[in-house]
Amino acid sequence: MTGIVGAFVEAWSEIRIHRTRVLLSLIGVAVAVAALTSVVGLGAITQQATTENYERQSGRPATLFVSAYNPTTGATPDAKTLSTAFLTVTDRYSVDWTTRSTYAQVSVDFTEGLTPVDTMVVDVDYGTMHRVQMLTGSWFTAGDEQRLAPALVVNETVWKRLGSPDLRTHPTVTIQGADPVTAVIVGVTPDPPYSQGYATMFMLYDSYMAIAAPAQVQSLYPQFEAWVPTDIAEDLTGLIQRDIAGALGDGWQVDVNRQDYLVYQGEDPLLSIKLLVGGVAVLVLLLGALGLVNISLVTVRQRIREIGIRRSFGATAGRVFFAVMMESVVAAAAAGVVGVFIAVLVVKNPMVVGFIAQGITDVPAFPLEAALIGLGAATFVGALAGLLPALVAVRVKVIDAIRY
Repeated sequence: MTGIVGAFVEAWSEIRIHRTRVLLSLIGVAVAVAALTSVVGLGAITQQATTENYERQSGRPATLFVSAYNPTTGATPDAKTLSTAFLTVTDRYSVDWTTRSTYAQVSVDFTEGLTPVDTMVVDVDYGTMHRVQMLTGSWFTAGDEQRLAPALVVNETVWKRLGSPDLRTHPTVTIQGADPVTAVIVGVTPDPPYSQGYATMFMLYDSYMAIAAPAQVQSLYPQFEAWVPTDIAEDLTGLIQRDIAGALGDGWQVDVNRQDYLVYQGEDPLLSIKLLVGGVAVLVLLLGALGLVNISLVTVRQRIREIGIRRSFGATAGRVFFAVMMESVVAAAAAGVVGVFIAVLVVKNPMVVGFIAQGITDVPAFPLEAALIGLGAATFVGALAGLLPALVAVRVKVIDAIRY
């Protein structure tokens, strides 16, 4: 143990003596480690952003989609009957997250006149199941289902057309129909990049059913979703399908299937990008290693006389080999620490996160494996760079070294 500690101390002393040369050779190593570590860290953020985007479109794993029809006539059960069966069965199996969703067009009275607004009719759980982003205000809560005035979550376009009111003042709009209804805006969602300037909004399913005309209710065919644990999704699929079919009666075909991204995504969609950037980082790392080898060889040649004197006083070949190699290892490890620190600053920079992962809600912590990969790569490069100079130092004959 004393020998190992001594070798480390000696290596650090030699690095300090030749710090200018070592510093120049380690710049490439530090940059390469920073690049390699940043690739892993940014990859984790990009992967999370991609996952969240998939979940907004098709729900979180595992989301079960339920539908029913009559195979003989092609008819579908009315929304109320299927809704009752769906809620009863999911409650029976303690499914905590469920939603009904459908599209409708609601006429809203703006200052410039009556305007039809595309409305998504959903349940409270939809916001969590599909990661709905909020610009201001909040998503629906269970209490909003009891409001006499329906609650609305509008997009940014609708909010701006109303003058961007402070939601703490409980702004309202009038929904026109057979009987005009006053609705309260509780939240605002950002406009999607592909549909800026297009008015849309969300309304709770039961609230819409209460104000919709009978003809509108009859024409509805909502989508039913249940978010369940992935490990029991397959078992629940069969149970929910059987029980809903039993509740609807003979003649109805019930389909329950998963459509979330995890069913179709067989491999990492960012794998090719990670490999490309990682390959460039490895190349830079190898170039930095070559610089470190050159500096180490020059340093060893300058220390040949010193090595010979140490050997003459009893230093073993193993001790000399270990000491010379550790100089490169310690120097490269120090460069690795600097590179990892730079990578952390880059990956956790809000501007970088906002650029590569717009709209991300759950920013992952800096991955520990990224730091370990960076430090491991730096240490490996240091050992590789120190191997040749250490072999040269060991092969030097004592008498020649003293005469050098």
